[in-house]
Amino acid sequence: GRALLPASPAPYPEAYGGGPAPPPPRLRPEASEATLAPGTLLSICPLLVEDGEAAQYRRDLGESLPLYAAEGLVHPATIAGLGNSALKDNLSLGPWMHVGSRIEHLAAARIGDELTVRACVTANYEKKGHRFVDLEAFVFAKGTTLVARLDHLSIYRLRPAAG
Repeated sequence: GRALLPASPAPYPEAYGGGPAPPPPRLRPEASEATLAPGTLLSICPLLVEDGEAAQYRRDLGESLPLYAAEGLVHPATIAGLGNSALKDNLSLGPWMHVGSRIEHLAAARIGDELTVRACVTANYEKKGHRFVDLEAFVFAKGTTLVARLDHLSIYRLRPAAG
């Protein structure tokens, strides 16, 4: 990985709309070229980050830096995982794979914050027999504080096995 500071944060697109994101569908359709068409908006079920779960997550990661607990900060890996949530909360997925993310952290998310996401499919394409989807996702704390911007890449349909 690499870490760097941008000259300025990416602007939040007006096309994503203001206010709270609409909830994910109760019945999740199958992931496809149609349900993941560019321009499709996605959200997540709000995630309340509580102290016990945050501490367990840090232990599961093997995180030894005391900063997160001492300052009451949500671990950056939690933020990164919200791109996965945007897919899982909205669509029925078979075997799939998170390929990579580019994350721009804009503010601290704190233990006790409710995190939400507004995401947009920016690309859906085939490469080497796999179906890929690119998302641009904006993470908010408490509904209004823009915490991070993610470019999230996943394979949502693996190519058929040979033979």
